Amino acid sequence: MPSSAKRLVIGSTESYSGKSAILLGFGLQLQGLGMDIGFGKPMGNSINGDEKDPDLDFIVETLRLPGERFYPPVISLSEATVADRLAPNGPSLDSYSLEEYTEQRGEDLLLLEGPGNLTEGTLLNLSVAHIAAEIDAAVLLVTRYDSLLLVDRLLAAKAQLGSRLIGVIINDVPTEAAAACAELARPFLENQGIPVLALLPRSPIMRSITVREIVARLNAEVLCCSNRLDLMVETLTIGAMNVNSALRYFRKATNMAVVTGGDRTDIQFAALETSTQCLVLTGQIPPSPEILERASDLEVPIVSVDSDTLSTVERIDELFGQVRLHEPIKVQCIQELVADHFDLERLLHLLDLKLPVSAT
Repeated sequence: MPSSAKRLVIGSTESYSGKSAILLGFGLQLQGLGMDIGFGKPMGNSINGDEKDPDLDFIVETLRLPGERFYPPVISLSEATVADRLAPNGPSLDSYSLEEYTEQRGEDLLLLEGPGNLTEGTLLNLSVAHIAAEIDAAVLLVTRYDSLLLVDRLLAAKAQLGSRLIGVIINDVPTEAAAACAELARPFLENQGIPVLALLPRSPIMRSITVREIVARLNAEVLCCSNRLDLMVETLTIGAMNVNSALRYFRKATNMAVVTGGDRTDIQFAALETSTQCLVLTGQIPPSPEILERASDLEVPIVSVDSDTLSTVERIDELFGQVRLHEPIKVQCIQELVADHFDLERLLHLLDLKLPVSAT
């Protein structure tokens, strides 16, 4: 570990692990204890070809950081960036200087969000390992639980990062895996010199998406309740069975988006009588006036797409693997998860940092 670490890179072993949310929750917790923090992201993300990274503005605004506490990206990773770097006369690696990140501006701790995974950014010398070495930072890694094989990738990360890796967070742990994670994975990793600073349980709120995001992904037409697109969707259900089976199935789920054919009026009525946040109708078949009236009464948005049911479900399902953090309810949720499960005191000890006197 760096001898006097005032910079912490929060990285991840895989994309969409939840590191942005954890960074935000951790930052809010530190601020609540009176610590002055800065935030930066050496390499930004290009979203749909846009060079501007929307997560950066959201984090800066939520942390209420003044301009001098934000360290902007030196570059955004995009197709254009990669093409420039690969070109015969493209920019050299010296073009992506991290000098600004070595000259802190008085904050107690500079939190830096790393690239999407441990290899991303290698082409530009902006991988997690390179950033940490270049600016003399410690690394905290986030990994999403999928199975006990997560131990394998964390051992590989330790081999790559060495003493700069001061801890890991295992995120999105399902209830049925909590015991094995706590009793097997955690002790093993600790014995390998990898501090496990949190086991964060799976949260339906953190995994949810908004109806607005579904509409944008599908380029859907909103048929009613356009003022309710901020409703949160936790589960995705296909309405392709008979109505009795569908009703039993719908009653087991909560806060659903139900995808069904525009001609399945029976399924649509069944969905509207259960915990449905959105009806997605496929095949460009308009719903009946009775369905529109009932949905309007219940304030459940109905959207229409011209794609078939299978491809519609696949595109929505992709969203659940790429959830973003732009809803206040998610900010509140991650704050509670971090407060309840994150060993802040141990991390500060590993960083050789102390809380302000007023917080102790």
